[in-house]
Amino acid sequence: MKYYTYFPGCSSSEGTAVAYGISTLSICSALGIELIELEDWNCCGSTPYGSTDELESVCIAARDLALAEKTGLDLVTPCSACYTTLNTANSRLRQYPDLKSKVDDCLAAAGLEYKGGVRVRHLFEVIYNDIGLEDIESKVVNPLSGLRMAPYYGCQLVRPDPGFDNPSNPQSLDRLIVSLGAELVPFPLKDRCCGGSLIIPALDLALDLIHKLLDSATSGGAQCIITVCPLCQTNLDAYQGLVNRKFKTKYNLPVLFFTQLIGLALGIEPKVLALDKNIVSAEKILAPFTKVTESAS
Repeated sequence: MKYYTYFPGCSSSEGTAVAYGISTLSICSALGIELIELEDWNCCGSTPYGSTDELESVCIAARDLALAEKTGLDLVTPCSACYTTLNTANSRLRQYPDLKSKVDDCLAAAGLEYKGGVRVRHLFEVIYNDIGLEDIESKVVNPLSGLRMAPYYGCQLVRPDPGFDNPSNPQSLDRLIVSLGAELVPFPLKDRCCGGSLIIPALDLALDLIHKLLDSATSGGAQCIITVCPLCQTNLDAYQGLVNRKFKTKYNLPVLFFTQLIGLALGIEPKVLALDKNIVSAEKILAPFTKVTESAS
């Protein structure tokens, strides 16, 4: 078993991406990963908060880093926003001594200290690098043959530093999809922004970005989109109806988490992967593969 400190993040634990959290825990045991949830963790502060008060936002993230440092393990999160926020706080604390001093005072008031020794990692990168595609492929009992997928990285997984893949043309998720037996489709916008939290203050702008992504994926022949980010999944999944109304389109494209995809290929039952919680149903396109898992169980 490989052990990690687990930072689920708000959306994956109780929010819009609860299916991500459920499917994450379902596949990790099958892959030989034990995620030990960080005790008493708090919201990372997310990216919008950082633009209003840098000190407070870094202090919020630093508290999680200080708690994680006590475990002596890498801190792993499935959320791209949490990954970026925690990494950014880590970098700022190393680069700016004045900021570090102020944050140290805040942590001391809570009886905490952060020495800067935590490595923050995205769950996808951990599975890709620490487990590896060869190991995953050896465990596949339900190859997803013929299922056409668009790999969506979003804009935060591979940039900025410390990215682990080519920020201009990432390939890791592409390779994972192929290792599970599925088929890649051309998706030139795979690393473009979905609009993120702009869906609240700038709805029209966000819908335009979502529309471009959906158009690119369907033009390439995708039956579904696979993503590593809970906010990307929510935007692409939950707002297809608004996109259809605005652009007179008829998108009905399931948007799945990469953890759900792995689980299906490993023969894990759909309910255990929370596939029933997706807004745009994937039942039709996944029917040939879910029947295999149900009959096996």
